[in-house]
Amino acid sequence: MPLRPLLGAASCAALLLLGAAAAAPSAVAVPAEYVTVDAKGRIAADGTVTLTGTYRCVGGTGPVFVSSSVNQSTPHVSYGIGGTAAVCDGAEHRWENSGKAPQDALKAGAAKVEATLMELRGSGILVIPVPHAVSHHDVTLAAAA
Repeated sequence: MPLRPLLGAASCAALLLLGAAAAAPSAVAVPAEYVTVDAKGRIAADGTVTLTGTYRCVGGTGPVFVSSSVNQSTPHVSYGIGGTAAVCDGAEHRWENSGKAPQDALKAGAAKVEATLMELRGSGILVIPVPHAVSHHDVTLAAAA
């Protein structure tokens, strides 16, 4: 087999690998927008659930909110737990949402939480929900003192 075609193929393969490595995101890169949920939430004796976490967002032409929902024993049933106005200035901020589910729907123990960073963007006479970030977390609801 001639050496020249083999060297050409090897050179092309090396260039492709170098290009892919250069285009790959850094392992320490922080996403521009995100929302997190703390590993522990609280549930009060009256059923009020409090969830907390952090978020970061940039821009936004309409109001932006951090919403949260919790799911515990029924897989396809989630309960909305409040909403907090977000500040989209590129800095990390804390959020806290509180709310009640129907009586005895939630109890202390393991739960799944979805947090969403959502913008309500005006478009003519319509308001369009535009998600900035969504995350799912396993949390523990602890009985509040």
